[in-house]
This record gives sequence, C-alpha cells and structure tokens, in this order.
Amino acid sequence: MHTMIYFLTGNRNKLQEVQAVMPDVEGWDVDLPEVQEIDAEEIISVKLNAVESDSPVMVEDTSFYMEAMNGLPGPLVKWFLKTVGAEGLYQFATCKETYRATAETLIGYRDNYGQTFFTKGTLLGTVVAPRGENGIGWDVIFQPDGYEKTIAEMTPEEKQKMSMRTAAVNDLREQLEI
Repeated sequence: MHTMIYFLTGNRNKLQEVQAVMPDVEGWDVDLPEVQEIDAEEIISVKLNAVESDSPVMVEDTSFYMEAMNGLPGPLVKWFLKTVGAEGLYQFATCKETYRATAETLIGYRDNYGQTFFTKGTLLGTVVAPRGENGIGWDVIFQPDGYEKTIAEMTPEEKQKMSMRTAAVNDLREQLEI
C-alpha cells in the first residue's frame, strides 16, 4: 500500500517540478509561518510542525548563498529581492568583485510516525548581469556552472534537468525507496 505524500506549497511551479520526479505527490496549499532565520533547517522544521497530518508531509526552502555577501542572502533571499531586487544582488557581487554563488534546495520530510529527515540539492554557479525572462527572483542573475545561460534563460525542461530542487527530490525518492 502506497501512502500519499503531501507537499506543503502554494507554488504551482514548485509542485510541478516535484511531481516530475515523484508523480504521486499531492500539493497542499496551507498557510505556513514565514520564519526569518539564517538556518534553512530551522525554517523547514517550523513549517513541518505547523501542520497536523496522519500522512507524510514535505516542505522545501530554496536559498541563494553569495560569496560576495559572506553567504547572504541565504534563506532570506525573498526579502533581499523585495528590497534590492536581483539587480541589487548583482551590484553587491560587482562591488566586491566576487561572483561565486550557490543555490540550494533543502527538503524536510516528516513521515506518518513523526520522524523527520532532510535532503539537499546544490547548484554551484556565478552571479551575472540580469538576463532572461523565465523563472523568478534571482534566476535572472544566476548562471550555473557548465551552462552558458542563466536559469531565467532556460526552458522549463532545461531547468528541470539541472535544478537543485530536482536533485533534492531525487535524493528524497531514493531515501524513501520509491
């Protein structure tokens, strides 16, 4: 018997990306606390504990770590984008002349017995001048290593293949042996 896994998200794009790897995952659009914390595991733990469910649940948080900012904005990237935008993040890198960055998706999974574990997908790359129309947030300034395009210049299919979210979901699927 296969137990339904609920992905706690209201973001249809994230849900589609997860379902491309794990088709049986069901989206659950629920209001979750927006914890402001530099530790992504803490953010996810709070979100996982915010819902009551007899079924397994998963939640993800994607962080953007810039070398020029000593690892910021990290999980706080949403707030940096609201204040300085992707162009502002690019300007930080330009001022420091340090362009390396890491995009990381952390997934928290809680089984129906209350046990929790985490999986991670990481993508290394470079901060570049904004380019592209696809994607959201910092996708326009992040060019993954080995690619000539920013994430925002990639097709959804190209992004799916190299995505840090896809890597984290693949790791989860392997750990769950499904």
